Amino acid sequence: MADASHPGTQGVDRIQHAYLAQVARRRLYGGLTLLVFALLMISGFVVADDRNAGGFWDGLSHVGDYPAVVLSEAWEKRADLPALIAKFFPALVETLNIAAVSTLLGAMTAIVLALLSTRGLARWPRMVPLFRRLMDLMRAVPEIVIALVLIFVLGGGPVPAMIAIAFHTTGALGKLFSEVAENADQKPVEGLASTGANWWQRMWLGVLPQVAPNFLSYGLLRFEINIRASAILGFVGAGGLGYELRNAMAWGPGRFDEAAAIFILLFGSIVFFDQLSSRLRNSLTEGQTH
Repeated sequence: MADASHPGTQGVDRIQHAYLAQVARRRLYGGLTLLVFALLMISGFVVADDRNAGGFWDGLSHVGDYPAVVLSEAWEKRADLPALIAKFFPALVETLNIAAVSTLLGAMTAIVLALLSTRGLARWPRMVPLFRRLMDLMRAVPEIVIALVLIFVLGGGPVPAMIAIAFHTTGALGKLFSEVAENADQKPVEGLASTGANWWQRMWLGVLPQVAPNFLSYGLLRFEINIRASAILGFVGAGGLGYELRNAMAWGPGRFDEAAAIFILLFGSIVFFDQLSSRLRNSLTEGQTH
């Protein structure tokens, strides 16, 4: 009996040794990857510090000076904060409008591109790679680059910001929507096709009812991101709270109370819409599971 079981024991030993060798190789590769990453980070930091005239370490101890000045001036003029918040509230509404319109436009375009680039659902299967690369391009270009180009062409204001954010939103949501659509059940689509329904009817009646909760959830998440993006684009002249904040900060001491009021408005709105959209997404998820 011992002789009969001996070959099997050797086979188990070989498998064990091969597994341990594979684990050792993976650890070695992981360690080398981590080492290369650390070297790249260190070299990148050295280059950045040299291009910054070597002032990073000297300025590190003063990193809190500017916020301290802003907070101290805002505290001294804290009685004026309610009036300043009311003064800049229209700018907040403009920022929210930019985010809402750009999210809506981007989501609508993303739905079309996602359905056209989903294998098994695409109207023109040979053009799926083209639509996917188009969404990659939209997603790769930062909003601020698009906004700067549009501001140069169209002038300052909310329209360049809206177009820039909608352009980037289309690429980002199109990728997510396409992944959701790939998991849709094909049976309703096939049933509609058998009755003679065209492509738009198959998508509208067979696919969108299945994926609508996920689409809406991703759209709400993107709306949160676009609020921040619209505020950031204000720094390059695209209007909204960001534009007012840039002016207040550029003026320097004497208007730091305005900067504090704008920060309060921006922070409060982001927290509010973050909580609201989170609750809506949770309700949609719970509705799907039930």
